[in-house]
Amino acid sequence: MSAWVKLARAANAVGARLARRLAEYDLTESQFGVLDALHHLGPLHQSDLARKILRTTGNVTLVVDNLERRGLVQRERGGADRRYVKVSLTSVGDALIREVFPQHADNVATQLAVLSTDEHRQLTRLCRRLAASPGSDTGR
Repeated sequence: MSAWVKLARAANAVGARLARRLAEYDLTESQFGVLDALHHLGPLHQSDLARKILRTTGNVTLVVDNLERRGLVQRERGGADRRYVKVSLTSVGDALIREVFPQHADNVATQLAVLSTDEHRQLTRLCRRLAASPGSDTGR
């Protein structure tokens, strides 16, 4: 088995464990990403939100639809340009992300605790390098 396949499997395993914990709050990874981005960055245009959480605009529309149904976010359409849709947290959404975020951060730390300090530094360096590579949307 190639090293790339092993790497992908490891990333999927960690992601699945983290997703199970988010599911306890009835949140998907994308929903958490939206709440997290809005919590840390404030209200965002849906297309900016899509770039921030590395999803398509179509996916973000669906995610925001579901979060809006639950009363966690609200949309505000632009006056003259109705295509401009700003998304912001509601007080209920803000309370939820304030509860979930610290636990999620702890869960990520737990998943990475199997790495030594040197391995953690190396992983951090490699992730930054991958994120900044040509063709990466996160390098913006």
